[in-house]
Amino acid sequence: MQLKLLRNALLKLSYAGKTLLIDPDLGEKLSRRSIAGKSQNPMVDLPEPIEEILAGVDHVIVSHLHADHFDEVAKTRIPKDIPLICQPGNEEAIRAAGFSNFEPLECFVRIGPIVVKSQPAQHGTGPVVDIMGKVMGFTLEAPGEPSVYWCGDSVLYPPLQEAVAKAEPDVIVTHSCGALWDGTLIVMDAQQTLDLAEQAPQATIVATHMEALDHASVSRQALREAADSRGIARERLLIPADGETIELKAPMGA
Repeated sequence: MQLKLLRNALLKLSYAGKTLLIDPDLGEKLSRRSIAGKSQNPMVDLPEPIEEILAGVDHVIVSHLHADHFDEVAKTRIPKDIPLICQPGNEEAIRAAGFSNFEPLECFVRIGPIVVKSQPAQHGTGPVVDIMGKVMGFTLEAPGEPSVYWCGDSVLYPPLQEAVAKAEPDVIVTHSCGALWDGTLIVMDAQQTLDLAEQAPQATIVATHMEALDHASVSRQALREAADSRGIARERLLIPADGETIELKAPMGA
């Protein structure tokens, strides 16, 4: 498996012979409004041209409809007939954007040898959950590949913890920027990311969704320093830079 972080939550995965694009936000730097009053968003450029990002993509996964996960540029530039997985309830919006070959992730979807399963996610706590709306996580499994648990735009909360314990994934992808909405955490921060790493000692954690939006409260350096202080090895917590590709292998005997 190869995982390439492009920016924020946008990943390009080479997995079991397929190329998956996850949560495409393809807008230019500073092309959208500020969230926290600090800067327009996204705060950084994409690391490569959109043509390169879309090259070879077999399947797109859109976890929810916030602009930093599926923006207007993505809706325009991604081929309308590409196979696309969305969360249940987003079908009409996906159709309205012109896409014709989409499927909601009700329980599981197969992409060739890959099984994609829906997993719980919650975009904050308390009243902010209704403001943020529904989101989803998912797992990926395929013969000869590491199992992946993609947490999505979620805080660490009991259903997610229980799902991770049940899945026993080899790789966990977190959104770890500590984004805040009116002072309420809406994705994992450093503490929650490291708590999850300790709860799933078999897994390699890949922290993403960092240093791209102005309501973030945790930098890559701050997350690394927090992990070092808690004794979490650098090879267990990977914090890729934008444009960086990570290779991850299935455990021996898997």
